[in-house]
Amino acid sequence: MQAISTPPPHLSPVLADWYRSGARDLPWRRPEFHVQFGAWGTLVSEFMLQQTPVNRVIPHLEAWLGRWPTPTAMSTATPAEVVMQWANLGYPRRALWLHRAAIEISERHGGDVPRDVDALLALSGIGDYTARAVAAFAFGDRHPVVDTNTRRVIARAVDGRSQPGPAARRDLVAMDALLPHADDESAVFNAAMMELGATVCTSRAPKCDACPLATQCVWLSSGRPDTGDGRRRQARYEGSDRQARGAVLKALRHSDAGEIPLDEVIHDWRDGAQRDRAIDSLIADGLAEASEQSLRLPH
Repeated sequence: MQAISTPPPHLSPVLADWYRSGARDLPWRRPEFHVQFGAWGTLVSEFMLQQTPVNRVIPHLEAWLGRWPTPTAMSTATPAEVVMQWANLGYPRRALWLHRAAIEISERHGGDVPRDVDALLALSGIGDYTARAVAAFAFGDRHPVVDTNTRRVIARAVDGRSQPGPAARRDLVAMDALLPHADDESAVFNAAMMELGATVCTSRAPKCDACPLATQCVWLSSGRPDTGDGRRRQARYEGSDRQARGAVLKALRHSDAGEIPLDEVIHDWRDGAQRDRAIDSLIADGLAEASEQSLRLPH
């Protein structure tokens, strides 16, 4: 991807120094993690981290890679096993997508996670962010990696806005314009932007007095104006269909045989129509299977 302008020279060195001196110690950032699990470990961590807090992911990631340390190992699992192992991480379709991706990696790439972004994008469940994150963090290639945190830092430090707009492909162009040209420096810069957004330039309570970009931030120098927030709001979880889906899957995971008589599946749920919608949607997503008498995890 071609940069649209010369990268501002001040952002990269300042942010890289800050990141190297104080970034959180996370498993997927440790050299020994990459030696043991390679690009597969990075891919699994990125699947799990989508819309899920880091502290919830860490124990699940370690258990997952302990059980399936390679794509080939995971490709032999059943859908029921991966849904069980996913436990309460949320958005369980990610487990099925990861399982399909493992099968595709085994069949198409000899069990090795591909390095090429287009080959990564061709795998199940992988979009712009995950493909570029694997290419950048596992292989060290120069690609713009843009998540919610990165977009917020760019919106404030570069564009002077309090919040980013709706996600769009132009975010990749904006990040590419900021990336250092060297591969190793670009990987650090990608990670540093994400870290800054996650720990300092947070959405609701940014710690501007602790920000390494404070003297360069356009939003801060403008007096931190409220420029509005056009992002799509996530629906409330409590009382939602998503909560009902989670309750059904939890019941299936905790049943002795991964199977429950249909009339006993969360039979005390307060909204019967919502319960039925949850069951139907899980079946449609391949997360559950039904017979005339029972509901079970997929096989």
